[in-house]
Amino acid sequence: MSSTPGPTPVVGDLVTLQGHILAQQSHYPEATGTLSWILSALSISAKMIAAQVRRARLADVLGAVGTGNVQGEQQQKLDVIANEILLRTLGGREGVAIVASEENEEPVILRTEKEGERKYCVLFDPLDGSSNLDVCGAVGTIFSILRHDRRATRAEDSLLQPGSRQVAAGYILYGPSTVFTLSIGRGTDMFVLDPAIGAFVRVEQGLRIPATAKSYSVNEGNRLAFPAGYQAYLDHAQRNGYSSRYAGAMVADVHRILLKGGVFLYPPTSKAPQGKLRLMYEANPMAMLVEQAGGKALSAPGRRILDEQPTGIHQRTAVIIGSPGEVDQVIGHL
Repeated sequence: MSSTPGPTPVVGDLVTLQGHILAQQSHYPEATGTLSWILSALSISAKMIAAQVRRARLADVLGAVGTGNVQGEQQQKLDVIANEILLRTLGGREGVAIVASEENEEPVILRTEKEGERKYCVLFDPLDGSSNLDVCGAVGTIFSILRHDRRATRAEDSLLQPGSRQVAAGYILYGPSTVFTLSIGRGTDMFVLDPAIGAFVRVEQGLRIPATAKSYSVNEGNRLAFPAGYQAYLDHAQRNGYSSRYAGAMVADVHRILLKGGVFLYPPTSKAPQGKLRLMYEANPMAMLVEQAGGKALSAPGRRILDEQPTGIHQRTAVIIGSPGEVDQVIGHL
């Protein structure tokens, strides 16, 4: 008499994002739990934004709001919703001194720092790739966390730190599953939201990016406006059997490269000679994640993104990021 097989047992320990953060905190004897509390707020925000993205068409929150953001770009309705969610959840955390969003012209000062306290600054792009929403494409949230500098006379001055001083960085990808990728300076770890238990569960610890992979991600519609070296690289890649993968959202493209290898490019163009991506909200956090996974992240030959000294919170930069061997291939043509 045969019996119906039961469910396949789960191999290994089930570690949630919260459990992971607490375990990481134990490596730092001076830790007060403030950073963990902020990361908890970001995980709550991620669940709330994921729910909004899933119901976007049903709730009629697709399309533009009719106004532009500080970057001069058309704001989508969900850009505004995601921005408000993050401001609200982070605003409730005592450890957050300043928040800065790609969608807002000025940073928001939430709290001053008293002697002996440790507070943080959180910068974020609330909904990267939001133009993908109308076609059900992947979008994401990117965040960067810095220690607050109480000596700074202006809020902006406390934020203008090179990416090498980030204490944590990450992104949340809203796709077929909701993925939370995080680095607290001890490698890059990945979590997936399990809707059955309402928690992010760790699926990768100490993620390592493949050293090489014949794949590149770039908006080739701008190719004729790229400097000659980038065009030479694309000629080389296409002669040598590379695949082109471009999702139209940095989060989705870098996520693929972290797992599969390759290189993501956003070169300068004649219209954007400094590059288009934001150093503080996009390039720095992604550079930290990729470097912590064994990859490289440069803005130009010999210029590491994380060493760039920002001069403004909305500063733009070129980006070459991904597998070390593939970044070197690009640099070799510039």
